[in-house]
Amino acid sequence: MKKIAILQSNYLPWKGVFDMINQVDEFVFLEDAQYTKNDWRNRNKILIQTKPTWITVPVYNYSLEQLIYRTEIVMKYNWQRKHFNTFQINYSRASHYKKYLPLLEDIFLDKSWTNLSELNIYTTKIIAKELGITTKFINSVDLGCDGIKDDKLIKICKKLGATHYLSGPSAKNYIDPIKFQTNNIELEYIEYNYPEYNQGKEGFITHGVTVLDLMFHCGDESPKYIFKS
Repeated sequence: MKKIAILQSNYLPWKGVFDMINQVDEFVFLEDAQYTKNDWRNRNKILIQTKPTWITVPVYNYSLEQLIYRTEIVMKYNWQRKHFNTFQINYSRASHYKKYLPLLEDIFLDKSWTNLSELNIYTTKIIAKELGITTKFINSVDLGCDGIKDDKLIKICKKLGATHYLSGPSAKNYIDPIKFQTNNIELEYIEYNYPEYNQGKEGFITHGVTVLDLMFHCGDESPKYIFKS
């Protein structure tokens, strides 16, 4: 049995993405797919004064057909320093912030990012490592599988010899299970169900923020708030 998941890269993903990564043998970043505006590709939420608030990486939007791996970052806004400062201001008092300060410095201060896909893949990998995840990562660009929607997913599954495909629950609205069954690939859906944790003086507020929020507050205990035992 070999289980994989396929998903577009996200900016500083929420914990559900890492739950999915941890449940599969190989995780494929779907980067030769269309870039979608006002989505999770270039933004995510953090808590600012207890309110979930977007932080956004500025990118160039050249066309509707623009692919994720060809999406370039606008450099003139000094966004890296701004995002670092935003984390510093809003999380420096969190119990485990200092533990992950080197990670933030690595992402925002030690490197200069020009490509969104490269930024997202790098940050996802180093956060996964911090969480103890050992799943193998693959970039769809390196696989050369054409097609769209289900057909592309199935081609990737077959190229990698996958027998099981793990999908997000929202895909139930558009995925065709018959196609997977016809190709002898067992289709599974992840269930997002997580315990609450203390997010500061207000207690628990929301699950819908970057996984870094959990890590800053829970430190080495973070995996137990993500992974099923």
